[in-house]
Amino acid sequence: MEFKDYYATLGVPRSATQDEIKRAYRKLARKYHPDLNKQADAEAQFKDVGEAYKVLGDPEKRAAYDDVGQRYRSGQEFSPPPGWDGGGFEFSGRDFGAGEADLSEFFQALFGRGAASARMHHGMPTAGADHHARVSIDVEDAYHGARRTISLRVPILDTQGHLHVQERQLEVNIPKGVRAGQHLRLAGQGRAEGGATGDLYLEIAFREHPHFRVDGRDIYVDLPLAPWEAALGATVSVTVPDGTVQLSVPPNSPSGRKLRLKGKGIPGKPAGDLYAVVLITAPAAQTEAQKAAYAGLARSFADYHPRTA
Repeated sequence: MEFKDYYATLGVPRSATQDEIKRAYRKLARKYHPDLNKQADAEAQFKDVGEAYKVLGDPEKRAAYDDVGQRYRSGQEFSPPPGWDGGGFEFSGRDFGAGEADLSEFFQALFGRGAASARMHHGMPTAGADHHARVSIDVEDAYHGARRTISLRVPILDTQGHLHVQERQLEVNIPKGVRAGQHLRLAGQGRAEGGATGDLYLEIAFREHPHFRVDGRDIYVDLPLAPWEAALGATVSVTVPDGTVQLSVPPNSPSGRKLRLKGKGIPGKPAGDLYAVVLITAPAAQTEAQKAAYAGLARSFADYHPRTA
């Protein structure tokens, strides 16, 4: 997918005020409105202008777009950074337009599924303005619970209408057994409005881990085995998020086999499971003895053809 330069679409600089963006949008919307402009590409231009304003006309979406887009040029190959889904930005609780058919793939990649789900209305209406943010934690935090300092970026407008981003830090208790997609409510940490203060809802995501993969409450980890361990069976140590466990590998375990450790996933009622996925690795034959061992293995399995097995 290509990066879309919404500022170029509206013909405004990145330093433009919100009023300047609004005026540019209104001018171009009139110019390309299909009822007024009969050129073949007018409707497409009108949609592009509308999408650009949907982002830049909203200070919250604009701040998130600026953050991810400052390293790209228009037309450059683009994909959101791993784990990026508006993460770290604090938003008010309104729909971000996900799922609208006339919005581009680029828009959906930035403000789609996660951006909308992270900003759903929660519970009964309250005075003040509820805010929402998406934060990433380590999977180990879900095993033990933790107290973490998180930094949130809050888009604000100055008196001239220029957009700035302020940071604020919060101490947050991460409960044991928290799941990806779960929302933590921080009472009174939203925005003051009408004499009351709203709440802040944090959507939990897990940071990418070098060893563990998360699926709901279940955890997956690759289990490298030597060919003789997989063929003959073995008892091996497996690292899990809360320590190590001993695992019995059945004989003749093929690559891809999932060995289940019941209840060793993310804690809960019920707890998830941990799956060790067999990955057979072959050592390099570097010495004459090692080469002879491989030659003997080849003779012993002369009728085995791995590409037709």
